[in-house]
Amino acid sequence: MTDGVLRTRPEGVLSGRYRLATLGMCALIGIAAFESLAVTTIMPLISAELDGERLYSLSFAAPLATGLVGMVVAGNWADRSGPRVVVIASMLLFAVGLLVVGTAPDMLVFLLGRLVQGLGSGAVIVGLYVMVARLFPPGLHPSIFAGFAAAWVVPALVGPLIAGFIAETLGWHWVFIGAVVLAVPAFVMILPSLRRVPPPARAEGADVVPWSPGRILWAAGAALGVLALNLVNEFEPVLAVAVVVAAVAALAIALRPLLPPGTLRARPGLPTLVLLRGLAGAAFLASEVYIPYLLHDRYGFSASASGTALTLGALGWALASWAQGRLGDRVPQRTGIRVGLALVLAGLVVAVVTPLLDLAPGLLIATWTLAGFGMGFMYPRFSVLTLALSTPTDRGFNSSALTISDSAGSAVALAVAGGVFGLLGGSPGAAAFAACFAVGALVALLALVLSGRAVPRPS
Repeated sequence: MTDGVLRTRPEGVLSGRYRLATLGMCALIGIAAFESLAVTTIMPLISAELDGERLYSLSFAAPLATGLVGMVVAGNWADRSGPRVVVIASMLLFAVGLLVVGTAPDMLVFLLGRLVQGLGSGAVIVGLYVMVARLFPPGLHPSIFAGFAAAWVVPALVGPLIAGFIAETLGWHWVFIGAVVLAVPAFVMILPSLRRVPPPARAEGADVVPWSPGRILWAAGAALGVLALNLVNEFEPVLAVAVVVAAVAALAIALRPLLPPGTLRARPGLPTLVLLRGLAGAAFLASEVYIPYLLHDRYGFSASASGTALTLGALGWALASWAQGRLGDRVPQRTGIRVGLALVLAGLVVAVVTPLLDLAPGLLIATWTLAGFGMGFMYPRFSVLTLALSTPTDRGFNSSALTISDSAGSAVALAVAGGVFGLLGGSPGAAAFAACFAVGALVALLALVLSGRAVPRPS
Protein backbone atom coordinates (compact mmCIF):
# COMPACT_ATOMS: atom_id res chain seq x y z
CA MET A 1 0.00 0.00 0.00
CA THR A 2 1.53 3.37 -1.08
CA ASP A 3 -0.33 6.71 -0.61
CA GLY A 4 -3.53 4.75 -0.11
CA VAL A 5 -3.22 3.10 -3.51
CA LEU A 6 -2.84 -0.66 -3.75
CA ARG A 7 -0.08 -1.44 -6.23
CA THR A 8 -0.44 -4.76 -8.02
CA ARG A 9 2.10 -6.48 -10.17
CA PRO A 10 1.24 -6.41 -13.88
CA GLU A 11 -0.13 -9.64 -15.29
CA GLY A 12 2.34 -11.88 -17.09
CA VAL A 13 1.90 -14.77 -19.49
CA LEU A 14 1.92 -17.19 -16.54
CA SER A 15 -0.54 -15.21 -14.41
CA GLY A 16 -3.81 -16.89 -13.54
CA ARG A 17 -5.68 -15.35 -16.46
CA TYR A 18 -3.24 -16.56 -19.12
CA ARG A 19 -1.44 -19.54 -17.56
CA LEU A 20 -3.44 -22.36 -19.17
CA ALA A 21 -3.40 -20.70 -22.60
CA THR A 22 0.35 -20.05 -22.44
CA LEU A 23 1.26 -23.56 -21.29
CA GLY A 24 -1.17 -25.20 -23.72
CA MET A 25 0.01 -23.25 -26.77
CA CYS A 26 3.69 -23.76 -25.93
CA ALA A 27 3.01 -27.47 -25.47
CA LEU A 28 1.34 -27.70 -28.88
CA ILE A 29 4.28 -25.91 -30.52
CA GLY A 30 6.66 -28.26 -28.69
CA ILE A 31 4.76 -31.34 -29.86
CA ALA A 32 4.88 -30.10 -33.47
CA ALA A 33 8.63 -29.49 -33.11
CA PHE A 34 9.17 -32.94 -31.59
CA GLU A 35 7.22 -34.63 -34.36
CA SER A 36 9.15 -32.78 -37.05
CA LEU A 37 12.53 -33.83 -35.64
CA ALA A 38 11.25 -37.32 -34.83
CA VAL A 39 10.37 -37.98 -38.49
CA THR A 40 13.83 -36.87 -39.62
CA THR A 41 15.43 -39.17 -37.03
CA ILE A 42 13.43 -42.34 -37.63
CA MET A 43 12.58 -41.99 -41.33
CA PRO A 44 15.42 -44.38 -42.35
CA LEU A 45 13.73 -47.11 -40.25
CA ILE A 46 10.30 -46.31 -41.71
CA SER A 47 11.69 -46.26 -45.25
CA ALA A 48 13.29 -49.67 -44.78
CA GLU A 49 10.19 -51.27 -43.22
CA LEU A 50 7.69 -49.83 -45.73
CA ASP A 51 9.98 -50.15 -48.75
CA GLY A 52 9.76 -46.42 -49.33
CA GLU A 53 13.24 -45.35 -50.38
CA ARG A 54 12.00 -43.95 -53.70
CA LEU A 55 9.52 -41.74 -51.84
CA TYR A 56 11.90 -40.70 -49.06
CA SER A 57 12.00 -36.99 -49.98
CA LEU A 58 8.21 -36.91 -50.54
CA SER A 59 7.73 -37.93 -46.89
CA PHE A 60 9.13 -34.52 -45.92
CA ALA A 61 7.86 -32.47 -48.85
CA ALA A 62 4.23 -33.65 -48.56
CA PRO A 63 3.41 -31.82 -45.30
CA LEU A 64 5.29 -28.73 -46.50
CA ALA A 65 3.15 -28.67 -49.64
CA THR A 66 -0.22 -29.05 -47.94
CA GLY A 67 0.97 -26.73 -45.19
CA LEU A 68 0.97 -23.91 -47.78
CA VAL A 69 -2.73 -24.47 -48.34
CA GLY A 70 -3.39 -24.75 -44.61
CA MET A 71 -1.67 -21.41 -43.89
CA VAL A 72 -3.63 -19.50 -46.52
CA VAL A 73 -7.01 -21.04 -45.63
CA ALA A 74 -6.43 -20.56 -41.90
CA GLY A 75 -5.44 -16.91 -42.31
CA ASN A 76 -8.54 -16.16 -44.37
CA TRP A 77 -10.79 -18.15 -42.03
CA ALA A 78 -9.40 -16.46 -38.91
CA ASP A 79 -9.99 -13.01 -40.42
CA ARG A 80 -13.61 -14.00 -41.05
CA SER A 81 -14.51 -15.84 -37.86
CA GLY A 82 -11.66 -15.52 -35.38
CA PRO A 83 -9.14 -18.19 -34.34
CA ARG A 84 -11.47 -20.45 -32.32
CA VAL A 85 -12.85 -22.59 -35.13
CA VAL A 86 -9.48 -22.49 -36.95
CA VAL A 87 -7.54 -23.90 -34.00
CA ILE A 88 -10.12 -26.60 -33.28
CA ALA A 89 -10.43 -27.74 -36.92
CA SER A 90 -6.69 -27.67 -37.56
CA MET A 91 -5.88 -29.59 -34.39
CA LEU A 92 -8.36 -32.29 -35.40
CA LEU A 93 -6.73 -32.51 -38.84
CA PHE A 94 -3.27 -32.69 -37.28
CA ALA A 95 -4.34 -35.46 -34.89
CA VAL A 96 -6.07 -37.46 -37.65
CA GLY A 97 -2.96 -37.17 -39.78
CA LEU A 98 -0.75 -38.42 -36.95
CA LEU A 99 -3.07 -41.38 -36.32
CA VAL A 100 -3.05 -42.33 -40.02
CA VAL A 101 0.75 -42.11 -40.08
CA GLY A 102 1.10 -44.04 -36.81
CA THR A 103 -1.08 -46.92 -38.03
CA ALA A 104 0.11 -46.94 -41.67
CA PRO A 105 0.58 -50.48 -43.05
CA ASP A 106 2.35 -49.27 -46.20
CA MET A 107 4.07 -46.22 -47.68
CA LEU A 108 1.00 -44.99 -49.56
CA VAL A 109 -1.08 -44.71 -46.38
CA PHE A 110 1.90 -43.17 -44.57
CA LEU A 111 2.12 -40.42 -47.22
CA LEU A 112 -1.64 -39.83 -47.07
CA GLY A 113 -1.34 -39.24 -43.34
CA ARG A 114 1.57 -36.85 -43.89
CA LEU A 115 -0.56 -34.82 -46.34
CA VAL A 116 -3.40 -34.50 -43.82
CA GLN A 117 -0.97 -33.77 -41.00
CA GLY A 118 0.71 -30.98 -42.98
CA LEU A 119 -2.63 -29.35 -43.75
CA GLY A 120 -3.43 -29.29 -40.03
CA SER A 121 0.01 -28.19 -38.82
CA GLY A 122 0.20 -25.31 -41.33
CA ALA A 123 -3.21 -24.07 -40.22
CA VAL A 124 -2.74 -24.49 -36.47
CA ILE A 125 0.36 -22.27 -36.38
CA VAL A 126 -1.61 -19.46 -38.03
CA GLY A 127 -4.53 -20.03 -35.66
CA LEU A 128 -2.30 -19.85 -32.58
CA TYR A 129 -0.65 -16.64 -33.78
CA VAL A 130 -4.05 -15.01 -34.31
CA MET A 131 -5.12 -16.30 -30.89
CA VAL A 132 -2.12 -14.53 -29.35
CA ALA A 133 -3.06 -11.28 -31.09
CA ARG A 134 -6.67 -11.48 -29.89
CA LEU A 135 -6.17 -12.84 -26.38
CA PHE A 136 -2.93 -11.30 -25.07
CA PRO A 137 -2.28 -7.56 -24.70
CA PRO A 138 0.52 -6.22 -26.95
CA GLY A 139 2.87 -5.84 -23.99
CA LEU A 140 2.86 -9.62 -23.48
CA HIS A 141 3.49 -10.55 -27.12
CA PRO A 142 7.31 -10.63 -26.81
CA SER A 143 7.04 -12.98 -23.81
CA ILE A 144 4.64 -15.43 -25.44
CA PHE A 145 6.66 -15.54 -28.67
CA ALA A 146 9.80 -16.13 -26.62
CA GLY A 147 7.92 -19.07 -25.10
CA PHE A 148 7.13 -20.36 -28.57
CA ALA A 149 10.82 -20.15 -29.48
CA ALA A 150 11.79 -22.06 -26.33
CA ALA A 151 9.13 -24.66 -27.17
CA TRP A 152 10.98 -25.34 -30.42
CA VAL A 153 14.41 -25.51 -28.81
CA VAL A 154 13.71 -27.95 -25.98
CA PRO A 155 12.33 -30.78 -28.22
CA ALA A 156 15.30 -30.23 -30.52
CA LEU A 157 17.68 -31.08 -27.68
CA VAL A 158 16.00 -34.30 -26.54
CA GLY A 159 13.52 -35.17 -29.32
CA PRO A 160 15.84 -37.13 -31.64
CA LEU A 161 17.16 -39.26 -28.76
CA ILE A 162 13.67 -40.01 -27.40
CA ALA A 163 12.23 -40.73 -30.86
CA GLY A 164 15.11 -43.04 -31.70
CA PHE A 165 14.77 -44.92 -28.40
CA ILE A 166 11.00 -45.40 -28.84
CA ALA A 167 11.42 -46.56 -32.44
CA GLU A 168 14.10 -49.09 -31.44
CA THR A 169 12.23 -50.49 -28.42
CA LEU A 170 8.48 -50.15 -29.07
CA GLY A 171 8.42 -49.48 -32.83
CA TRP A 172 8.25 -46.31 -34.90
CA HIS A 173 4.42 -46.32 -34.93
CA TRP A 174 4.39 -45.34 -31.25
CA VAL A 175 6.31 -42.13 -31.91
CA PHE A 176 3.32 -40.70 -33.79
CA ILE A 177 0.64 -42.26 -31.60
CA GLY A 178 2.43 -40.91 -28.54
CA ALA A 179 2.42 -37.41 -30.07
CA VAL A 180 -1.38 -37.62 -30.39
CA VAL A 181 -1.72 -38.71 -26.76
CA LEU A 182 0.45 -35.77 -25.62
CA ALA A 183 -1.50 -33.30 -27.76
CA VAL A 184 -4.84 -34.09 -26.07
CA PRO A 185 -4.13 -32.48 -22.65
CA ALA A 186 -2.39 -29.53 -24.37
CA PHE A 187 -5.48 -28.94 -26.50
CA VAL A 188 -7.76 -29.23 -23.47
CA MET A 189 -5.68 -26.57 -21.69
CA ILE A 190 -6.35 -23.93 -24.36
CA LEU A 191 -10.08 -24.62 -24.79
CA PRO A 192 -11.24 -22.30 -21.95
CA SER A 193 -9.16 -19.47 -23.39
CA LEU A 194 -10.46 -20.11 -26.90
CA ARG A 195 -13.97 -19.49 -25.58
CA ARG A 196 -12.81 -16.09 -24.30
CA VAL A 197 -11.31 -14.95 -27.58
CA PRO A 198 -13.43 -12.07 -28.93
CA PRO A 199 -14.70 -12.21 -32.52
CA PRO A 200 -12.99 -10.06 -35.16
CA ALA A 201 -13.69 -6.37 -34.63
CA ARG A 202 -15.57 -4.71 -37.49
CA ALA A 203 -16.70 -1.19 -38.10
CA GLU A 204 -20.44 -0.62 -37.85
CA GLY A 205 -22.09 -1.78 -41.03
CA ALA A 206 -18.93 -3.43 -42.33
CA ASP A 207 -19.28 -6.74 -44.12
CA VAL A 208 -17.71 -10.00 -42.99
CA VAL A 209 -14.25 -10.47 -44.47
CA PRO A 210 -14.83 -12.39 -47.72
CA TRP A 211 -13.14 -15.62 -48.66
CA SER A 212 -10.12 -15.25 -50.95
CA PRO A 213 -10.57 -18.14 -53.39
CA GLY A 214 -7.83 -16.78 -55.62
CA ARG A 215 -5.10 -17.01 -52.96
CA ILE A 216 -6.36 -20.43 -51.86
CA LEU A 217 -6.28 -21.73 -55.44
CA TRP A 218 -2.77 -20.32 -55.98
CA ALA A 219 -1.61 -22.06 -52.80
CA ALA A 220 -3.23 -25.31 -53.96
CA GLY A 221 -1.50 -24.94 -57.34
CA ALA A 222 1.86 -24.45 -55.64
CA ALA A 223 1.23 -27.52 -53.48
CA LEU A 224 0.41 -29.65 -56.53
CA GLY A 225 3.56 -28.44 -58.26
CA VAL A 226 5.67 -29.42 -55.25
CA LEU A 227 4.08 -32.86 -55.05
CA ALA A 228 4.54 -33.44 -58.78
CA LEU A 229 8.24 -32.56 -58.53
CA ASN A 230 8.68 -35.07 -55.72
CA LEU A 231 7.11 -37.86 -57.82
CA VAL A 232 9.42 -37.62 -60.85
CA ASN A 233 11.18 -40.85 -59.89
CA GLU A 234 7.91 -42.71 -60.45
CA PHE A 235 7.72 -41.79 -64.17
CA GLU A 236 9.58 -42.91 -67.25
CA PRO A 237 12.45 -40.55 -68.20
CA VAL A 238 10.64 -38.79 -71.06
CA LEU A 239 7.47 -38.31 -69.03
CA ALA A 240 9.53 -37.26 -66.01
CA VAL A 241 11.06 -34.38 -67.98
CA ALA A 242 7.59 -33.21 -69.01
CA VAL A 243 6.36 -33.42 -65.42
CA VAL A 244 9.33 -31.36 -64.18
CA VAL A 245 8.77 -28.64 -66.78
CA ALA A 246 5.03 -28.47 -66.05
CA ALA A 247 5.55 -28.50 -62.27
CA VAL A 248 8.18 -25.75 -62.34
CA ALA A 249 5.95 -23.60 -64.55
CA ALA A 250 2.96 -24.18 -62.26
CA LEU A 251 5.05 -23.30 -59.20
CA ALA A 252 6.36 -20.10 -60.76
CA ILE A 253 2.84 -19.00 -61.74
CA ALA A 254 1.21 -20.00 -58.44
CA LEU A 255 3.83 -18.47 -56.15
CA ARG A 256 3.97 -15.04 -57.82
CA PRO A 257 0.74 -13.69 -56.23
CA LEU A 258 1.83 -15.04 -52.81
CA LEU A 259 5.23 -13.29 -52.79
CA PRO A 260 6.34 -9.65 -53.16
CA PRO A 261 6.65 -8.56 -56.82
CA GLY A 262 10.05 -9.44 -58.24
CA THR A 263 10.88 -12.16 -55.71
CA LEU A 264 11.52 -14.85 -58.31
CA ARG A 265 13.68 -12.41 -60.30
CA ALA A 266 15.71 -11.45 -57.19
CA ARG A 267 14.78 -7.78 -57.42
CA PRO A 268 16.97 -5.81 -54.95
CA GLY A 269 15.58 -5.15 -51.50
CA LEU A 270 12.60 -6.94 -49.94
CA PRO A 271 11.98 -9.37 -52.87
CA THR A 272 15.51 -10.78 -52.65
CA LEU A 273 15.26 -10.89 -48.85
CA VAL A 274 12.17 -13.10 -49.10
CA LEU A 275 13.89 -15.23 -51.73
CA LEU A 276 16.96 -15.64 -49.49
CA ARG A 277 14.78 -16.97 -46.67
CA GLY A 278 13.56 -19.72 -48.99
CA LEU A 279 17.03 -20.50 -50.33
CA ALA A 280 18.61 -20.68 -46.85
CA GLY A 281 15.89 -22.98 -45.54
CA ALA A 282 16.09 -25.11 -48.69
CA ALA A 283 19.86 -25.57 -48.43
CA PHE A 284 19.67 -26.61 -44.78
CA LEU A 285 16.51 -28.75 -44.60
CA ALA A 286 16.93 -30.62 -47.88
CA SER A 287 20.35 -31.77 -46.64
CA GLU A 288 19.53 -32.32 -42.98
CA VAL A 289 16.91 -34.99 -43.71
CA TYR A 290 19.61 -37.13 -45.38
CA ILE A 291 22.15 -36.90 -42.55
CA PRO A 292 20.47 -39.50 -40.27
CA TYR A 293 19.94 -41.64 -43.37
CA LEU A 294 23.67 -41.48 -44.18
CA LEU A 295 24.72 -42.20 -40.60
CA HIS A 296 22.28 -45.12 -40.35
CA ASP A 297 22.94 -46.80 -43.71
CA ARG A 298 26.61 -46.05 -44.36
CA TYR A 299 28.06 -45.91 -40.85
CA GLY A 300 25.76 -48.27 -38.94
CA PHE A 301 24.46 -45.73 -36.42
CA SER A 302 21.30 -46.62 -34.49
CA ALA A 303 18.27 -44.36 -34.88
CA SER A 304 18.90 -42.61 -31.57
CA ALA A 305 22.63 -42.18 -32.28
CA SER A 306 22.02 -40.79 -35.78
CA GLY A 307 19.80 -38.14 -34.23
CA THR A 308 22.87 -36.70 -32.48
CA ALA A 309 23.64 -34.58 -35.54
CA LEU A 310 20.14 -33.09 -35.43
CA THR A 311 20.42 -32.36 -31.72
CA LEU A 312 23.78 -30.63 -32.06
CA GLY A 313 22.61 -28.69 -35.11
CA ALA A 314 19.58 -27.48 -33.14
CA LEU A 315 21.80 -26.61 -30.19
CA GLY A 316 24.02 -24.54 -32.49
CA TRP A 317 20.92 -22.82 -33.89
CA ALA A 318 19.64 -21.95 -30.40
CA LEU A 319 23.05 -20.71 -29.25
CA ALA A 320 23.43 -18.49 -32.31
CA SER A 321 19.92 -17.06 -31.88
CA TRP A 322 20.80 -16.14 -28.30
CA ALA A 323 24.14 -14.63 -29.38
CA GLN A 324 22.52 -12.67 -32.18
CA GLY A 325 19.98 -11.24 -29.74
CA ARG A 326 22.75 -10.21 -27.33
CA LEU A 327 24.84 -8.60 -30.08
CA GLY A 328 21.94 -6.59 -31.45
CA ASP A 329 22.98 -4.23 -34.23
CA ARG A 330 26.68 -4.46 -33.44
CA VAL A 331 26.91 -6.95 -36.32
CA PRO A 332 25.47 -5.37 -39.50
CA GLN A 333 22.53 -7.28 -40.96
CA ARG A 334 24.31 -7.80 -44.29
CA THR A 335 27.35 -9.24 -42.52
CA GLY A 336 25.23 -11.45 -40.26
CA ILE A 337 23.39 -13.00 -43.20
CA ARG A 338 26.62 -13.61 -45.11
CA VAL A 339 28.33 -15.18 -42.09
CA GLY A 340 25.36 -17.47 -41.59
CA LEU A 341 25.27 -18.55 -45.23
CA ALA A 342 29.04 -19.15 -45.24
CA LEU A 343 28.77 -21.45 -42.20
CA VAL A 344 25.90 -23.39 -43.78
CA LEU A 345 27.90 -23.72 -47.00
CA ALA A 346 30.95 -24.96 -45.08
CA GLY A 347 28.87 -27.61 -43.33
CA LEU A 348 27.42 -28.76 -46.65
CA VAL A 349 30.83 -29.00 -48.33
CA VAL A 350 32.00 -31.30 -45.52
CA ALA A 351 28.77 -33.31 -45.92
CA VAL A 352 29.54 -33.76 -49.64
CA VAL A 353 33.08 -35.08 -49.13
CA THR A 354 32.33 -37.24 -46.07
CA PRO A 355 30.69 -40.17 -47.94
CA LEU A 356 32.89 -39.75 -51.02
CA LEU A 357 36.16 -39.99 -49.07
CA ASP A 358 34.72 -42.18 -46.30
CA LEU A 359 35.69 -39.62 -43.65
CA ALA A 360 34.96 -40.07 -39.97
CA PRO A 361 31.28 -39.27 -39.27
CA GLY A 362 32.30 -37.19 -36.25
CA LEU A 363 33.63 -34.54 -38.63
CA LEU A 364 30.24 -34.29 -40.33
CA ILE A 365 28.42 -34.06 -37.00
CA ALA A 366 30.75 -31.32 -35.75
CA THR A 367 30.47 -29.20 -38.88
CA TRP A 368 26.70 -29.64 -38.97
CA THR A 369 26.66 -27.98 -35.54
CA LEU A 370 28.37 -25.00 -37.20
CA ALA A 371 25.79 -25.06 -39.99
CA GLY A 372 23.03 -24.92 -37.37
CA PHE A 373 24.85 -22.00 -35.74
CA GLY A 374 24.86 -20.24 -39.12
CA MET A 375 21.09 -20.71 -39.49
CA GLY A 376 20.42 -19.33 -36.02
CA PHE A 377 22.72 -16.37 -36.62
CA MET A 378 20.94 -15.21 -39.79
CA TYR A 379 17.31 -16.45 -39.54
CA PRO A 380 16.04 -13.79 -37.07
CA ARG A 381 17.50 -11.12 -39.34
CA PHE A 382 15.07 -12.00 -42.13
CA SER A 383 12.07 -11.18 -39.92
CA VAL A 384 13.65 -7.99 -38.56
CA LEU A 385 14.58 -6.70 -42.02
CA THR A 386 11.21 -7.66 -43.52
CA LEU A 387 9.34 -5.61 -40.92
CA ALA A 388 11.79 -2.73 -41.40
CA LEU A 389 11.26 -2.75 -45.17
CA SER A 390 7.46 -3.10 -44.94
CA THR A 391 4.74 -0.49 -44.57
CA PRO A 392 1.88 -0.86 -42.05
CA THR A 393 -0.41 -1.98 -44.88
CA ASP A 394 1.74 -4.88 -46.13
CA ARG A 395 3.44 -6.24 -43.01
CA GLY A 396 1.03 -9.15 -42.82
CA PHE A 397 1.46 -10.06 -46.48
CA ASN A 398 5.25 -9.81 -46.34
CA SER A 399 5.49 -11.82 -43.11
CA SER A 400 3.30 -14.51 -44.69
CA ALA A 401 5.51 -14.43 -47.78
CA LEU A 402 8.56 -15.27 -45.65
CA THR A 403 6.90 -18.45 -44.40
CA ILE A 404 5.59 -19.39 -47.84
CA SER A 405 9.05 -18.89 -49.38
CA ASP A 406 10.58 -21.00 -46.62
CA SER A 407 8.16 -23.90 -47.11
CA ALA A 408 8.12 -23.79 -50.90
CA GLY A 409 11.91 -23.50 -51.17
CA SER A 410 12.48 -26.45 -48.87
CA ALA A 411 9.91 -28.57 -50.69
CA VAL A 412 11.46 -27.85 -54.11
CA ALA A 413 14.98 -28.57 -52.85
CA LEU A 414 13.75 -31.84 -51.34
CA ALA A 415 12.28 -32.78 -54.71
CA VAL A 416 15.56 -32.09 -56.52
CA ALA A 417 17.61 -33.93 -53.89
CA GLY A 418 15.20 -36.89 -53.95
CA GLY A 419 15.34 -37.08 -57.74
CA VAL A 420 19.13 -37.04 -57.75
CA PHE A 421 19.22 -39.61 -54.94
CA GLY A 422 17.03 -41.99 -56.94
CA LEU A 423 18.92 -41.50 -60.21
CA LEU A 424 22.22 -42.37 -58.53
CA GLY A 425 20.96 -45.60 -57.03
CA GLY A 426 19.88 -44.58 -53.53
CA SER A 427 21.45 -45.51 -50.22
CA PRO A 428 23.86 -48.27 -51.38
CA GLY A 429 26.00 -45.67 -53.17
CA ALA A 430 28.07 -42.96 -51.50
CA ALA A 431 27.62 -40.77 -54.59
CA ALA A 432 23.84 -40.57 -54.04
CA PHE A 433 24.29 -39.04 -50.58
CA ALA A 434 27.06 -36.73 -51.79
CA ALA A 435 24.84 -35.50 -54.62
CA CYS A 436 22.00 -34.67 -52.20
CA PHE A 437 24.34 -32.55 -50.09
CA ALA A 438 25.76 -30.99 -53.27
CA VAL A 439 22.26 -29.76 -54.16
CA GLY A 440 22.09 -27.99 -50.80
CA ALA A 441 25.60 -26.57 -51.24
CA LEU A 442 24.72 -25.09 -54.65
CA VAL A 443 21.58 -23.49 -53.21
CA ALA A 444 23.59 -22.02 -50.31
CA LEU A 445 26.19 -20.69 -52.76
CA LEU A 446 23.46 -19.05 -54.85
CA ALA A 447 22.05 -17.42 -51.70
CA LEU A 448 25.50 -16.14 -50.76
CA VAL A 449 25.95 -14.59 -54.23
CA LEU A 450 22.53 -12.88 -54.04
CA SER A 451 22.86 -11.70 -50.44
CA GLY A 452 24.22 -8.29 -51.44
CA ARG A 453 21.00 -7.56 -53.33
CA ALA A 454 18.88 -8.10 -50.20
CA VAL A 455 20.83 -5.72 -47.97
CA PRO A 456 22.69 -3.20 -50.13
CA ARG A 457 25.99 -1.90 -48.78
CA PRO A 458 25.48 1.51 -47.11
CA SER A 459 26.66 4.37 -49.34
